[in-house]
Amino acid sequence: MPAEWEPHAATWLGWPHFRGDWPGKFDPIPWVYAEIIRNLARHERVELVVQDSPAEAKARKILDKAGAVSPNLRFHRWKTDRVWTRDSGCIFVRSGGNLLQALHFRFNAWAKYPNYVDDAKLGTKMARFARAEEINPVKSKVRVVLEGGSIDVNGLGTLITTEECLLSKIQERNPGFSREDYEKMFAEYFGAQRVIWLGNGIVGDDTHGHVDDITRFVAPNTVLTMVEPNTTDANHAALTDNVRRLNAARDQDGKKLNIVELPMPKPVAFEGRRLPASYANFYIANGIVLAPVFNDPNDRIALNTLAELFPSREIVPIYSGDFIWGFGAMHCMTQQQPDV
Repeated sequence: MPAEWEPHAATWLGWPHFRGDWPGKFDPIPWVYAEIIRNLARHERVELVVQDSPAEAKARKILDKAGAVSPNLRFHRWKTDRVWTRDSGCIFVRSGGNLLQALHFRFNAWAKYPNYVDDAKLGTKMARFARAEEINPVKSKVRVVLEGGSIDVNGLGTLITTEECLLSKIQERNPGFSREDYEKMFAEYFGAQRVIWLGNGIVGDDTHGHVDDITRFVAPNTVLTMVEPNTTDANHAALTDNVRRLNAARDQDGKKLNIVELPMPKPVAFEGRRLPASYANFYIANGIVLAPVFNDPNDRIALNTLAELFPSREIVPIYSGDFIWGFGAMHCMTQQQPDV
């Protein structure tokens, strides 16, 4: 699996339509999408999934007003349940000879929601349109469940994930799967020679500890990881433990990682429930990095840090105070298609 900063042929995402993901906050969400698409389309093709013809017309109207209509934008009229393409869509990888493959894992809505029939078909549709060989990873003739947000790679053979998401007995994706089973699967399908296991994700994460909310590769041997200096905060212990694990980890060549720490934004809550607001949910595209911000003093630290880590890319802040009510941000909604 190529690293996210390697050249993209396109970014896939779905136009928002399920109001239940943003209760009482849906109206501004399409405009956030329009801003994201406007910036992405300046640098790479955008493959936008809409429900049907009327939905496309509504999306075009908003995109036109936002100055986001572009020759780099293509529409696909495919039914979906939600828009978290990182998890419901396929994961593109390169095979020998730079052939494009699409890993289509089984999607079960994070072992949490009943409405995912359409989302479960998205990976096949993406693969066919991209002319990629579709591969359905299996173990013992049973299709494996895995979401794209639960892993991150450096493109050279090291993969990061969390125990909370993949090994939890409370929300078990693949009953009977062991740590060794996952590592064999990662080696076979992703080319991962080394797997780094972090512990828990952040409070409020609806996906049970996806790694793209806490720790991300930003270079072959460098990770950016979230920290919470406030010892009374609910995230302090878990994020401190993850830093400890990263310090002890080694990459595919046996080298220690360079670790860049970034403080979390202040807690964001909705109806008494803490939301997974995190700067780690950024998206790396051709020429730019889309960065979630929350009108928080630490926004500036996050943007400056990303600018230092990606000096050749434009850092584009996207206000996500409303967006995070849907329990996701830039990385959750996108899926890169690598150039081959």
